[in-house]
Amino acid sequence: MESLTDGALSLLKKLYLLWLGEACCDKSVISPGVSDGVRIHIPIIGYLIVTDSGRRILVDTGIHRSHIDDPDRTWRGTDFAAQLRPVMRAEDTVDYRLAVLGLRGADVTDVINTHLHFDHAGNNDAFPNASFYVQRLHYEAAIDNPAFPNQYWRLSGVDYHLLDGETDLGDGVSVFPTPGHAPGHQSILVSLDSGHQMILCGDAIYEKDNITHDIWAGQADPVQARKSALGLIDRARELNATVLYGHDAEQWKTLIPSPGWYQ
Repeated sequence: MESLTDGALSLLKKLYLLWLGEACCDKSVISPGVSDGVRIHIPIIGYLIVTDSGRRILVDTGIHRSHIDDPDRTWRGTDFAAQLRPVMRAEDTVDYRLAVLGLRGADVTDVINTHLHFDHAGNNDAFPNASFYVQRLHYEAAIDNPAFPNQYWRLSGVDYHLLDGETDLGDGVSVFPTPGHAPGHQSILVSLDSGHQMILCGDAIYEKDNITHDIWAGQADPVQARKSALGLIDRARELNATVLYGHDAEQWKTLIPSPGWYQ
């Protein structure tokens, strides 16, 4: 099988959806008031964009690989440990998902973090050659904040390009602020060669139920989260873009997972 390090494939822009494990939680964590009391498994998702110019851009890095053997590693002894528990196998690591595509962490040229929660920036240490991008407002809010465990992303040798608002990162990839889940949260717009556009919304919208039932109480700032989410949906409508929700198990069933791709 040809890998993504082969010259022929590097000429094609592709978007890969990477399954990076699950989290077990009560439905009320992401959609309060809809099936409260029901335990569900929600996907942890990363995205790899291979651009026409050969860049390999990773959006979010998932939960740290140590959670395979110790699911409670991050939140043991806290109230949050009972709310959300990682469920992770060896094949759910970002290293494994990249290896299936013929890539190593050193081959990733860029990492975009939608935000720095432990399930979105847990493996930022695995990409020694990457440029990292996060909103300045978010980075400053996350420093020394226990809600954003610094041990996974505030690392020696990892330097962040701090962005101030909507930014074109080139090669048909841009980011725009969608605060509410966290200060300075950002979502990503990917323009594919086919002309189709996809919005990777991170945790700006957890799942479709948030939109269907107009439920935002699970977000840190519900009022701001609602404003950001509705603005995101309006943008998607204007662009005829597909919105990929942050943790929607039902939507995942309808998508093409890596090693398949969107082009």
